[in-house]
Amino acid sequence: MTRAIAVGVVSFALGIAAAALVAVNPAGWTWPSRLPSAAGAPMDAAPFRADREVLYWRAPMDPTFTSDRPGTSPMGMDLVPVYADGADPPPPGTVRVDPGFTQSIGVRSEPVTRRDIAQTIRTVGTLAHNDRQIAWVNTKYDGWIENVAVNYLGETVGEGQILFDIYSPQLVTTQMEYLQAADYAARLETSEYPAIAERARSLVASTRTRLGYWDITDEQIATLERERTPRRTLSVLSPVTGVVVEKMDRALDGMYVEAGMNLYKMADLTTIWVDVEIFEHQVEAMRVGQRARVELPYLPGRPYTGFVRYLYPHFDEQTRTMTVSIELENPDLTLRAGMYANVTFDVPVARNALAVPEEAVIRGGTRDLVVLQRSPGTFQVAAVTLGRYGDGVWEVLDGVDDGDTIVLSAQFLIDSESNLTAAIRNLDSGTDTAATPAEHRHGEERPPSPSGIPAAPSMPDGRRHDAEDPRAPPRGADDAPATPAGHRH
Repeated sequence: MTRAIAVGVVSFALGIAAAALVAVNPAGWTWPSRLPSAAGAPMDAAPFRADREVLYWRAPMDPTFTSDRPGTSPMGMDLVPVYADGADPPPPGTVRVDPGFTQSIGVRSEPVTRRDIAQTIRTVGTLAHNDRQIAWVNTKYDGWIENVAVNYLGETVGEGQILFDIYSPQLVTTQMEYLQAADYAARLETSEYPAIAERARSLVASTRTRLGYWDITDEQIATLERERTPRRTLSVLSPVTGVVVEKMDRALDGMYVEAGMNLYKMADLTTIWVDVEIFEHQVEAMRVGQRARVELPYLPGRPYTGFVRYLYPHFDEQTRTMTVSIELENPDLTLRAGMYANVTFDVPVARNALAVPEEAVIRGGTRDLVVLQRSPGTFQVAAVTLGRYGDGVWEVLDGVDDGDTIVLSAQFLIDSESNLTAAIRNLDSGTDTAATPAEHRHGEERPPSPSGIPAAPSMPDGRRHDAEDPRAPPRGADDAPATPAGHRH
């Protein structure tokens, strides 16, 4: 027992000696002021330098968490200073996001390039007859129709085919005059008076010309000369090859017709027109000669290629559209007037233009925006002036330059991690989202991001981020905090 008491006394004496040695510290040893935090803050955090001007303090893992005084972040990590001589004022509309966060949400970007832009216009059209290949059948004299050979619509006729016979007193009289003039000229061929013979020949020529003006063919006149007898009726022939698309409602056989009365309408279907409607904003891109792809729902897998032949000079006041006429070849006569067709135009609208993908543009009511990546983790909101659209890209007239890197996706996820909304709001005013300490009021509720993803949590109401840095010199007794440093609950 005496030995145990002796060991206890020696241990007590050694403890007293060690405590005195630490208190006196004759060798000038230094001791760590604190242990690493549970959140993993490094022991060798950058010390505060009083010789440099501090703009504000921010959390090392959350650049959007800032304070006007040193302290700790909601994650328990020491705030780090942002110095004035190491942070140039960023352009208006600039936001900063942790590069690790942008990697995790899959931010995609690509350089802005120049390219040709083609606009695809899709519309519908109606097939119509080629007006240049329409022929009306009528007579240039009065008479009665007999022996009708073409009786119904849609009948195909060839050029020179007989349509009907007609009896006309005018035709009979003119035939008789022609035969008499021909006989008179033949008798005067041996006359010793050349002038009289010449007048006889001119009378024959004028009568023959009158028959030609009445559409009497050379073959019919040759038959008259050969038979030497006027014919009671003459046949009316088709002037073109085509299809009967219109016919008088009344029966033709035995009908009395007057000069100029239209009896048939013939259409040559070897070419056909397609009339399509386009909107006002598409008119400027359309040109005569523009190629068009025409497809008919009832002829799948058989596209036709046509070309714009005419742009009508007026708009429909009801639909606000303009008619464009396309001409198609129809060699097998499968296309008919009145059919519906789907028409596609690939119209070049811009050449060698700065272009950005459609998904990169944030469309607004009064302006359009894009997000540019200036460096890893640094983004800038830029207002752009858009031009033509086509192939899924927009032409940019102003706002970006060659070589700029544009964000294609996750713009609103960036907003959830940063103050992108404020950057857009302050773009016109020329202020930056990295505001001065007076502009930061931590503890206020952050508005939701446009993407609908909850914003980063803020501090509970009443908690202020004005904590003292443990490494800073102690304050006077008059301004000593009533509660533990940095938090007033």
